[in-house]
Amino acid sequence: MRYNYKDLGLVNTKEMFAKANKEGYAVPAFNFNNMEQMLAIVEAAALKGSPVILQCSGGARTYMGRTVVPMLAKAAVDVARDMGSDIPIALHLDHGSSFEQAKDCIEWGFSSVMIDASHHSFEENIAESKKVAEYAHAHGVTVEAELGVLAGIEDEVEAEEHIFTQPHEVEEFVKASGVDSLAISIGTSHGAHKFKPGDDPKLKLDILAEIETKIPGFPIVLHGSSSVPAKFISMIKEFGGEIKDAIGIPDEQLRGAAKSAVAKINVDTDGRLAFTAGIREVFVKNPKEFDPRKYLTPAKNYMRDFYMEKIENVFGSEGAYKKGTK
Repeated sequence: MRYNYKDLGLVNTKEMFAKANKEGYAVPAFNFNNMEQMLAIVEAAALKGSPVILQCSGGARTYMGRTVVPMLAKAAVDVARDMGSDIPIALHLDHGSSFEQAKDCIEWGFSSVMIDASHHSFEENIAESKKVAEYAHAHGVTVEAELGVLAGIEDEVEAEEHIFTQPHEVEEFVKASGVDSLAISIGTSHGAHKFKPGDDPKLKLDILAEIETKIPGFPIVLHGSSSVPAKFISMIKEFGGEIKDAIGIPDEQLRGAAKSAVAKINVDTDGRLAFTAGIREVFVKNPKEFDPRKYLTPAKNYMRDFYMEKIENVFGSEGAYKKGTK
């Protein structure tokens, strides 16, 4: 069974990005791996009246199954509408590795795809991105590409060092590839262990500003933008987990970026930490518990509540659309 994203109630990212850039906020793009995480994301967005992108990596899609992912996305739309909210919801492939993978996702209900050919040469990156864009646009699907490389490890993405995006390349890349948004490297990083305590992580906002002058009004994307909340690191340790102390990207820097041309900010690690903290807390406080509903529900709620804070304080997207009710 194949799916068209419109039949699932989903939208592509074109209009939501245009509205975000015009009104000075960024659309939250949250990764999910199961039903509970999907519910946490859509409940947070609906309650805050924020557009949202449900992000699914290749690994997450393999884990859930390509027949399950579009049904969870459809359920997300139905949940939002049942809550009385009209927020637009997109289903996006995060870090697509090939044309074939992007094509398969489009045929199975994704409304947006990323092709990450940033590890290739500039010319090869353009060629691969253009190939995906041409196919996607024929199906009404929007495309994100990446120029520059983020350091860190998260899911199927790994790089040892940053390669900052070169502003003088972006105009040619965007025009030649035909993509709809561009992920750039300005100091964010994948994974939980972005920076050590005592580091002073700063985004290269000067690079961002120069890129804006090269492609004015074009939607920019930031990957690896989790803040790595200390409270969840502490909870995981308190309740028996092992995780290194780390810090992420400061919220105030991300909020500043969201007010500019950054139309989409990706967050994955923060959700994983919140979810894990919730499960560990139940297992330690109630060691006899074996009902999944009793530990997955608190995990979902921690994730939902944290994302509600992020939507309001970091993305600035609260109230962009009609707010729902619980």
